[in-house]
Amino acid sequence: MIKVGIVGGTGYTGVELLRLLVTHPECELIAITSRSESGKSVAELFPNLRGYSELRFVEPDPALLRGCDLVFFATPNGVAMTQVPELLEAGVRVIDLAADFRITDQGLWEHWYGMQHACPELLMEAVYGLPEMNRQAVKQARLVANPGCYPTSVALGFLPLIENGLVATDYLIADTKSGVSGAGRKASVATLMGEMGESFKAYAIPGHRHQPEISQTLSRACDGEIGLTFVPHLVPMIRGIEATLYARLNDKTVDLQRLFEDRYKDEPFVDILPQGSHPETRSVRGANYCRIAIHKPLKGDVVVVSSVIDNLVKGAAGQAVQNMNLMFGLAEDCGLNQVALLP
Repeated sequence: MIKVGIVGGTGYTGVELLRLLVTHPECELIAITSRSESGKSVAELFPNLRGYSELRFVEPDPALLRGCDLVFFATPNGVAMTQVPELLEAGVRVIDLAADFRITDQGLWEHWYGMQHACPELLMEAVYGLPEMNRQAVKQARLVANPGCYPTSVALGFLPLIENGLVATDYLIADTKSGVSGAGRKASVATLMGEMGESFKAYAIPGHRHQPEISQTLSRACDGEIGLTFVPHLVPMIRGIEATLYARLNDKTVDLQRLFEDRYKDEPFVDILPQGSHPETRSVRGANYCRIAIHKPLKGDVVVVSSVIDNLVKGAAGQAVQNMNLMFGLAEDCGLNQVALLP
């Protein structure tokens, strides 16, 4: 059994990790930390987990965490980087669900996140945990940077096109929409139901923190620079992301449906829908899937890819468990066979 600890398990990502791990057949949860909720039982804070875990939240204890085989960080940006070096030194493997290790360029990271990086020497070592791109590296990693939710949906939609040199990479467009849980489990006027219900808006148009992460991933796929216009939107639903992706084709004769089907045919969590489909976020709610459809409107030279994920599962906790399975030699889908929730 893998002895697992979670640092910062009181947010939406934390409860998703707990939901997945308490029924995982190869995991033993031995610690979950929270300074604000220390002493409370997991079931007291998250009643959906009543009967599944007897754990209580505890103050962060380095000695307790050093007894784990793996520690997940479900903490705000800037927390993991202060604790990870000590854990790695003790032989503990780490998956960070925040952004501390996603961008390899220290200056670029510090620009977007507004703080000095505490352990820049680990930025190049950390493996970017998108299994569909870095599976073999994840298997060998001691530190995995779990991708962001927007970057997951965007990268999976663009990768087959970019890897095969089929689109103009200097002008890519990602028009993305997210449910409000993407903003986290914190008190905020902007995310009150009375503020965001019956409404729809774009935000962070001048620049979003996920842009450099997406650009880094896509640049690696084509081994060159890319030009990306990334616009996120907030929609009045709790969870889910839909990314509508646009690119101009270099070759209009390629069978795009076959291209995507071939690229992802062995991927357990990427589902290429039949031609003409329009994926819905509800089709992945609570599940670790990315569902994709490909269109070429009016048989022109623009390809439109629609990609949907649950931002808390394939966009966060589910992908983290997928990475854990790879790191410890388990079946990749172990503990991740949940069916999406309908209605």
